[in-house]
Amino acid sequence: MASRAGTVAQPQDLVDITALLDAYYDITPDLGDPGQRVAFGTSGHRGSSLKASFNEQHIVAITQAIVEYRAGQGITGPLFLAKDTHALSEPAQNSALEVLAANGVQVLVDARHGYTPTPALSHAILTYNRNAGAGAPQADGIVVTPSHNPPADGGFKYNPPHGGPADSDATGWIANRANELLENGLRGVKRIPLADAQAADSTGKFDFLSSYVDDLPSVLNLDAIRNAGVRIGADPMGGASVDYWGEIGERHHLDLTVVNPTVDPQWAFMTLDWDEKIRMDCSSPAAMASLIQRMAAGADGTAAYDVATGNDADADRHGIVTPDGGLMNPNHYLAVAIDYLYRNRSGWNPASVVGKTLVSSSIIDRVAQSLGRKLVEVPVGFKWFVPGLLSGEGAFGGEESAGASFNKLDGSVWTTDKDGILLALLASEITAVTGKSPSQLYKGLTDQFGAPVYARIDAAATREQKSALGKLSPSDVTATSLAGEPILAKLTEAPGNGASIGGLKVVTENAWFAARPSGTEDVYKIYAESFKGEEHLKQVQAEAKALVDSVIA
Repeated sequence: MASRAGTVAQPQDLVDITALLDAYYDITPDLGDPGQRVAFGTSGHRGSSLKASFNEQHIVAITQAIVEYRAGQGITGPLFLAKDTHALSEPAQNSALEVLAANGVQVLVDARHGYTPTPALSHAILTYNRNAGAGAPQADGIVVTPSHNPPADGGFKYNPPHGGPADSDATGWIANRANELLENGLRGVKRIPLADAQAADSTGKFDFLSSYVDDLPSVLNLDAIRNAGVRIGADPMGGASVDYWGEIGERHHLDLTVVNPTVDPQWAFMTLDWDEKIRMDCSSPAAMASLIQRMAAGADGTAAYDVATGNDADADRHGIVTPDGGLMNPNHYLAVAIDYLYRNRSGWNPASVVGKTLVSSSIIDRVAQSLGRKLVEVPVGFKWFVPGLLSGEGAFGGEESAGASFNKLDGSVWTTDKDGILLALLASEITAVTGKSPSQLYKGLTDQFGAPVYARIDAAATREQKSALGKLSPSDVTATSLAGEPILAKLTEAPGNGASIGGLKVVTENAWFAARPSGTEDVYKIYAESFKGEEHLKQVQAEAKALVDSVIA
């Protein structure tokens, strides 16, 4: 933890917005540098114009590739186009619109000229396609966001007609075609001036906010929140949910305060994250320090709100702050949410499974077992939850990085992308219905199932070592014990769907670790958990690092 973590950003921490925007238009990427080529991770293409990794040429090439991809897939409905509050998001949206309009694609942009959370985009795609009916042209979408990344970053993500993140087959095709267009000097990219694109007959408007906010009673028990008088403090953290929270409170008559309505592309109001960077990570105690402080008890011993919540820049992540527990660990809140939902959603498929990523806490496994529900453990990436959410067979999907979504009260699909607004409001529903805070309920779960200790560390690794880690097979691991317990499983494929995890997971009765290579840095990540305390966790981490290093050396 850096010395200034959790303190308000200083002038030297702020990005030069003028330089950032100039670089978007002026810098030409060097395609000989892998870091300057188009590359889709689990959440789209990300980079910074200052590092020549997110520039105008990238965006027009990616957009042309998406146009060609959707044509090849027979996707002929409208494309919903959304952006968050990052400085690079609006110019990238404009660049995309110029290409989409030139290609004759029907595009729907925000009717309020505002910002659109990722879950609102997913909700819009799914609503359109459901109303269009079987056999009708299907809609898809693009959301311009790097999520919780620092202010100098940009991001560009494609969501096909299922409403969730595109799978690797789609993103691989799009990235390859985009790089091919870049290599050919953008020959093959169709484009018209922005004014013409905005005035094109194919460009229309859509009220993302009303579509999303007015449909919330179909997925949450807002009556219970209102009747209980739950006091909600919502912090958009300078992100795309800023107008949504005020409308949610007003339209549904909730006792809801928008804690900080400021939108600033420099995010000068933010407290610095663990590494002294500005990062809108609502699961980080350092980044959430301001909201945590607001929830501290006053002179009369009471907190300002019964529940306080934070969202990242595109509102696909949630942070939950309670008066008694402070900022909840995302794993802890997922366990509480799962326990509550599967006990209080009578309209869900009684056989619906619980979905989690393989690096999420094992207390979720124990909760699922107590509920009599099958647990489906998948690799990292929300795309794996899309089929279950669509069919109702997997009514909840969540990952350890504070991203989750779940189905409507009747069991039908709400979103197939992470929804931080939904999970934040659920905390208020839980408080209203149970009379307890989510952190109090988590304490009850640990009394029943044990209290796990969870952490993630990074270990240095070369590109070759990272590649080796991604190609391991269980037979490569010869160890038979971990931190004093027999190894029960060595996994390189997710048990829930057989998909490669791109790394290794080792499980014992009371502990586990998972190691995965970083996609952006020369490190691999070790996720580890123990139900036997901090010292045992440290032993697990040390042995995990030694074990992984021995097999990738």
